[in-house]
Amino acid sequence: EEFDPELIGYKEFDISKPRWSRIMSMLKEQEYIQGIDVWYSLDQDYPRVKLARPEITLKGLEYLNENSMTKKVHNAAKGIKELI
Repeated sequence: EEFDPELIGYKEFDISKPRWSRIMSMLKEQEYIQGIDVWYSLDQDYPRVKLARPEITLKGLEYLNENSMTKKVHNAAKGIKELI
């Protein structure tokens, strides 16, 4: 099955692209996700992000299990994905 990057894009979360880019950069930096490329350029004041093959890491899964608020959001997003 092909991955649709729009499912986790900034429009899907109704946030700005700069904010989404910073969040994705932090998630990668903290090793909660992998499979994305992050780099900085002089013409943009926020990180550039390319979704290659994004995956949640074991550390990311542990965080979801430990954080009930995030887990609730995750479950809601999972339910939305199942509806699509």
